[in-house]
Amino acid sequence: MICVLLYIRQKKLNRMNAYSFVQHLHSGFRYIVLVLFIYTIITALLGWLGNRPYTNGNRLANLFAMISAHIQLLIGIVLYFISPRVVFNDTTMKDAFVRYFTVEHWLMMVVAIVIITIGHSKSKKATAPTAKHKIIALFYGIALLIIIGTLAVGHISILK
Repeated sequence: MICVLLYIRQKKLNRMNAYSFVQHLHSGFRYIVLVLFIYTIITALLGWLGNRPYTNGNRLANLFAMISAHIQLLIGIVLYFISPRVVFNDTTMKDAFVRYFTVEHWLMMVVAIVIITIGHSKSKKATAPTAKHKIIALFYGIALLIIIGTLAVGHISILK
């Protein structure tokens, strides 16, 4: 039975082209990013509002959330250059679907990742534990809202 499942899985992978593979990778990796950000924001809020110490675990969670967002961006950049949804012609800005994937989606994701990176850098420079938690909660929270808002505008389900 396991051999049959592996054979079927292998056949499906062989039929996947580069675009399909990268698109599935980008779509699947978003769950890792989402879970890390929700966890990081909740722990930062609890640390900030509960006046808790800033631990090495907090630092690592913040770092892994930022790294996962950057990896997602790199996968997205590859997808951007091989996607049939990204079109450069005189009708790009007139077609909402094409405009979203050619301009709006990547631009807002870059903005969100810049905010994440700035927040991570500022939290490293802060000395007080509550300041570190507050910075992460605010910057990562704003970035997550930008990400969710951008996906909603493009009618992309976050939990699809």
